[in-house]
Amino acid sequence: MTVTASHPTLAAPAVLFVGAGPGDPDLLTLKAARALAEADIVLHDRLVGAGVLALAGPGATLIDIGKEGFGPSTPQTEITALIVAFARAGRRVLRLKAGDCGIFGRLDEEADALEAAGIAFAVVPGITASVAAAASLGQSLTRRGRNSDLRILTGHDTSGFADQDWRALAAPGSVAAIYMGKKAARFVQGRLMMHGAPPGTPVTIVENVSRPDQRIIAATLATLPACLEDVTGPAVLLLGLAPRAAQATLPTLKEALQ
Repeated sequence: MTVTASHPTLAAPAVLFVGAGPGDPDLLTLKAARALAEADIVLHDRLVGAGVLALAGPGATLIDIGKEGFGPSTPQTEITALIVAFARAGRRVLRLKAGDCGIFGRLDEEADALEAAGIAFAVVPGITASVAAAASLGQSLTRRGRNSDLRILTGHDTSGFADQDWRALAAPGSVAAIYMGKKAARFVQGRLMMHGAPPGTPVTIVENVSRPDQRIIAATLATLPACLEDVTGPAVLLLGLAPRAAQATLPTLKEALQ
């Protein structure tokens, strides 16, 4: 069965949802860079890097509509109202989201509002933070003989963690990327260890992924909360992965299980 898009192709829509990547402007797609240069209005997340915003055209209006975990945020209703209003006014609107639009980016809520208003849109994907974070470690998110699946979780609302398959996450070889997980780290640590994860399970913290001030902290499940104490920037937690340079100093799986 062939399914066609319910909205026009990239050349036609009034609104583009664009993934800005994790911060480094060199990680933008060519399509995203062209869209930035041509947009009249750029509604951007708080975490979109200054180097990315600098690629907007000289006549573009940049509007920060960012959300901050456990801090000041622009209400979602206000964001969708702005997108619809600018599009109805005939402006070329670019909704610029950090990372990839479809990973914890509330894409569906904004797209639903545009569909309800009869406004055409298209989506330009971007590199999500977990992919860039793993690349910075020189590691693969999946590996033959280790893990054939990958879980992407958000720690922004710890109540959402209650529904996770903790036994599977705690199993040897499991790999998961946890976004916005700083405040939930102790909760995650407790649940994983309760379900059998060894204290020596590697967890790498990548702060400010791909930016000039990126920091990589090699931790274990046992040391995770302590290692996060001085992390102030946005961070991705890579459960089950260690930087290649740190692998020799971490316990082997056999040692961790003893």
